[in-house]
Amino acid sequence: MSKIIAIANQKGGVGKTTTAVNLAASFAALELNTLVIDADPQANATSGLGLNPKQKRNTIYECMVENIAIRDCIIPTQFAYLDIVPSHIDLVGAEVEMINIEERENRMKYALSPIKQDYDFIIIDCSPSLGIVTINALTAADSVIIPVQCEYFALEGLGKLLSTIKIIQSRLNTSLTIEGILLTMYDVRLRLCNEVVAQVNEHFKEMTFKSIIPRNTKISESPSHGLPVIAHDATSKGAVSYLNLAREILQKNNIKVKETQE
Repeated sequence: MSKIIAIANQKGGVGKTTTAVNLAASFAALELNTLVIDADPQANATSGLGLNPKQKRNTIYECMVENIAIRDCIIPTQFAYLDIVPSHIDLVGAEVEMINIEERENRMKYALSPIKQDYDFIIIDCSPSLGIVTINALTAADSVIIPVQCEYFALEGLGKLLSTIKIIQSRLNTSLTIEGILLTMYDVRLRLCNEVVAQVNEHFKEMTFKSIIPRNTKISESPSHGLPVIAHDATSKGAVSYLNLAREILQKNNIKVKETQE
């Protein structure tokens, strides 16, 4: 089975890139062939997996705007089972440059089509906006994970994102599903965090993952080393939480791997 999952929320700072990098690395640790698509001009997923985002190479921008084949944009990372299509600041220009391109909402879908079966999972890290590149990601995806930070304005903007997803489901991608809402940056000691968890579960119980990502020093440190947290400190709470999330997704999709059978 091959599955494309977009990580999306137009609100910034909720843990999209952290989730994309660490969920992908967790799938790879379970020996599932995984590809990260860095669809954010900030290119944090690119640097978070040890690549220099300023280095000139084929990126998702060249693939979507200049019709470069996706296979010519894929770079193996230093980790087994994990590849990446990097991003670059040039992707900012894609919003304007794609205005007159025919079927512009389907560019990423068409680009990924030849390689979809090469991977068990393709994880798309979206930018904090609902522009044309994010719409491309949602059109190409089979499902979407929505990270929600455990903070006061957690649900702000979530309604707008869910409305956008409904529009995409009705017009561009009828098979798009919500993989789940993922609570991030959780601190068990803070009453507010616990209130947000209760609130999200009250409104979106069926959609919300049981796995919750804690505030964790090792998660915060790992991008500066160009590593996912599982490679930085595999025993940390952050690494264990993302591995649990990966297992929860596998279970939900009835995918069995050796480690989940133990």
